Amino acid sequence: MQERRQLFVGGTWTAPSGDARIEVVSPHSEKPIAVVAAASPADVDRAVSAARHAQDEGPWPRLEPCERIAAVRRLTELYRPRRREIAQLITAEVGSPISFSKFSQATLPMLLLDAFADIAASFPWEEVRPGFFGEDVLVRRESGGVVAAIVPWNVPLFLVVGKLAPALLAGCSIVVKPAPETPLDSLLLAELIEEAGLPPGLVSILPGDGAVGEALVNHPGIDRVSFTGSTAVGRRIAAACGSNLKKASLELGGKSAAIVLDDADPATVAAGVKVAGLMNNGQACVAQTRILVPEARQHEFLGALASMVEGLVVGDPEDPATEIGPLVARRQQQRVRAYIEDGEREGARRVIGGTDLPSGVGCGWYVRPTLFADVDNRMKIAREEIFGPVLSVIPYRDDEDAIRIANDSDYGLSGSVWTADATRGLAVARRVRSGSFGVNQPYSMDPAAPFGGVKASGIGRELGREGLEGYVELKSISGAARVVPPSQAD
Repeated sequence: MQERRQLFVGGTWTAPSGDARIEVVSPHSEKPIAVVAAASPADVDRAVSAARHAQDEGPWPRLEPCERIAAVRRLTELYRPRRREIAQLITAEVGSPISFSKFSQATLPMLLLDAFADIAASFPWEEVRPGFFGEDVLVRRESGGVVAAIVPWNVPLFLVVGKLAPALLAGCSIVVKPAPETPLDSLLLAELIEEAGLPPGLVSILPGDGAVGEALVNHPGIDRVSFTGSTAVGRRIAAACGSNLKKASLELGGKSAAIVLDDADPATVAAGVKVAGLMNNGQACVAQTRILVPEARQHEFLGALASMVEGLVVGDPEDPATEIGPLVARRQQQRVRAYIEDGEREGARRVIGGTDLPSGVGCGWYVRPTLFADVDNRMKIAREEIFGPVLSVIPYRDDEDAIRIANDSDYGLSGSVWTADATRGLAVARRVRSGSFGVNQPYSMDPAAPFGGVKASGIGRELGREGLEGYVELKSISGAARVVPPSQAD
């Protein structure tokens, strides 16, 4: 069992201010696998002070962009040989199937580091614009200051790196708060950051509970907050940031729809929904758990979906054959079971699954993959984010009705459309109100493209050039453009 008694504060391993500890428990065995030091609000003060000094007095924000890019590429090279270890670590923490962890939990963060370094290399840090009054204006993009980054437990390292990389490249210092369920991967990343030789004070990693996150959000030394998590918490953070005039990026929940058009192939749809709706044991904000099927062919699509769900391999997440592992915590298991009961109570028909443990599983926080039919979009299981392996099949009359149902949601994060006619699919995609969408594929989160949601799914964008822009401040300088060589302004 791992034991970590120190916190990573301002690039230095140091004892915590208090004696609180976090016990990390395996979702599969229900046994402790690690004990780590828990941060407190006093540790937040220390971390923000170090970050503030690095921002206001240190060299990092004033380096040439190419120097920051080189440092991030060093971190990438240090990360590269640790991917297998990282995959195993996150599988142990979260319960993600190792087949999922190898790429999405371990390799994808490395690709993010590479992608953001490439974006930064062509980013317009300075540009000369023709002025309205006849004189050119110099527009600079400078460091956005000290960042508080708060991430959940479902894809922990991907989310940390998705905030850390653009923040560092923009010249920011950053304080990261990983979820208490998954501190181990972030602490391993801290080791790599230390080895990369980043300047003192630049990065802190503080595992902790909600009180630590609240202290970070409200700290006067924090300039901007980047949060991924529930919509309920996001609303509180938005209110706090608004009150204190801090900038905030909020990537929140989802209840996305996969729209199956009447010319789609049932087997192709089932294979796509297997990924789109059930990735990471259903614990994904982009999960497409509302499956909209045409009334005239609903029995065909339901049959294909039922066969897919019934055939899923459920069990030990370290087994390469496993497709569905345990949920992250007992409370999550209980939450998902309660939604299954709600679905039956409201009149949905349970086709596959239920609240009992899957066959062959004796312990662990497992939920049987569950498929509901005859779901009305007004039902609780169609309105609220379940965050588990539960799919709801909703019939519709025609394309207009499908688009209406897809848009009839408080959320707008992801979605997809399945059809034999890609042109028709694109027409549907353009009319669904969401921040991301896939045509004949689950939405692919490409590091080059902006990611985020509308409505209750959040504010702002991550990834792509837009993700880097979220960590800079714009400065316009008049009277200086005439002395800036064009090669330096591009």
